[in-house]
Amino acid sequence: MTAPRPARPEDGIAWITGASSGIGRQLARELVGRGWTVAATARREAELAALAAEAPGRILAAPADVTDAQAVATAVREAQAAAGRPVALAVLNAGTYVHDSAERFDLESFIRQVQVNVIGTAAALASVMPMMITRRSGQIAVVSSVAGYRGLPRAIAYSASKAALIAMAESLKFDLDRVGVMVNVVNPGFVKTPLTDRNDFPMPFLLPVEEAARRIADGLARGRFEVAFPRRFAAALKLMRVLPYALYFPLVGRMTGRR
Repeated sequence: MTAPRPARPEDGIAWITGASSGIGRQLARELVGRGWTVAATARREAELAALAAEAPGRILAAPADVTDAQAVATAVREAQAAAGRPVALAVLNAGTYVHDSAERFDLESFIRQVQVNVIGTAAALASVMPMMITRRSGQIAVVSSVAGYRGLPRAIAYSASKAALIAMAESLKFDLDRVGVMVNVVNPGFVKTPLTDRNDFPMPFLLPVEEAARRIADGLARGRFEVAFPRRFAAALKLMRVLPYALYFPLVGRMTGRR
């Protein structure tokens, strides 16, 4: 059995979904600075083209909607052909977030968030994981969130989808460890991106996107299963994960003004 190890630039290319803005876009820049060639996937072709123009030949635009499994597979295939190398590091980062609540519950919005955050990640997995298993090498990073640790106010779909991604990565690890493929779960706290710019509530420990990308790249290179930050914020939410409901609901309700 080959023990999984972090992927290196000499192993192949990196592939990032959700790369047209926010964490994904900045992570593409960060990885290029560390010697990687990066295939960047998202729906917005103009933004991908602009990103690729920042590092010609080092960032490859690979447009696709992650909810379209065939389009994702085609994007991966074409990116590998253009680079002449396989995907060695896959960062499955595409995601979306819409405030919701019981009073304003919208089924269409719920389905859309699950489709992008969960089904989109599964489609990306299906495009690269079989090849990595065959090669018995590679690294897959599933980008979730600290919001997946427990259900949070105004995040019915988001917390549910991010919890699913954490469980997905945990389950994958049992199988992928045996075939030499590393899997990581990335759980950021609040990061300043176009998604968090929509928030109308305090965001403790808000990080610049450049710092978040650096922490993700560092964490993936170290090879620990979970990359979670900021540490104090993640630790506090992990502690809440073990609180009994009788304490959890009043505490979080008071902290967020939902009680």
